[in-house]
Amino acid sequence: MKVKKALTIAGSDSSGGAGIQADLKTFAALGVYGTSVITSVTAQNTLGVHGIHELPPDFVGLQIDSVVKDIGVDAVKTGMLANADIVAVVAAKVREYALPNLVVDPLILAKGGERLLREDALHTLVNLLIPLAEVVTPNIYEAEVLSGFHIEDLGDLKKAAEAIYKLGARYVVIKGGHFRGEKSVDFLFDGENFAEFFSTRIEKGNAHGLGCTFASAIAAELAKGRNVADAVKSAKEYITSLLNYPLRIGRGYNLLDHLHSTLSLPNITQSSSNLPPSPIILKRSIVSAR
Repeated sequence: MKVKKALTIAGSDSSGGAGIQADLKTFAALGVYGTSVITSVTAQNTLGVHGIHELPPDFVGLQIDSVVKDIGVDAVKTGMLANADIVAVVAAKVREYALPNLVVDPLILAKGGERLLREDALHTLVNLLIPLAEVVTPNIYEAEVLSGFHIEDLGDLKKAAEAIYKLGARYVVIKGGHFRGEKSVDFLFDGENFAEFFSTRIEKGNAHGLGCTFASAIAAELAKGRNVADAVKSAKEYITSLLNYPLRIGRGYNLLDHLHSTLSLPNITQSSSNLPPSPIILKRSIVSAR
């Protein structure tokens, strides 16, 4: 049986709760082999980010070369990219190798408010990397930044999703966890139709690494050959199950137990959306970024 492989391109989190560490644990939990390219090293814990050391962009590129030329890639997830030069290198390598199933988690701020993407890098992310994405997974704040819309309600969210879709991504997932209500709802837009994924909201304290884990779970499912809608549904099931068993290790945010041995996936309800199955293209021509 051929082993499916997922690559994470992100920052290292010394707490183990987010970034490269969370991504690799998610890949392992979901049955794909994980490889990694580190863009930056952070000094952080459950209380916040205390320092960031960005790696040279050419060394980021060399890491990608090393993984692709030997091990290969069935899906890619990007997280913290730090600066414009790193974003540009990552985009260039995605083009060079026609890397499949790119999931872009547009990390701009850490949960504690620390900036993870320099302001001058946003233009590069929008113009070079997002147009190459199979899926882009902003939270409400990130969706506001990318779209230019202030999101107060569902109507605003749909406008934001449409605007982000026009940047070039094939699918847009806006995480609605910051909306109030008994249900936690994530929204998937394919350019024509919206699908909504519901789960019961779990009030067990705020957890660190949710966005990284969710995007990595989508990438893992795409690597295994699932279509985007099914990958998002499975990722939401996974993240919801983890929220039932938070780890209270440090003095700040809870952490996730990605490899929880008694994992029991909840039933996630998907609304009727007419979203067609999306064939997973293992090698496709990348159009020019606009």
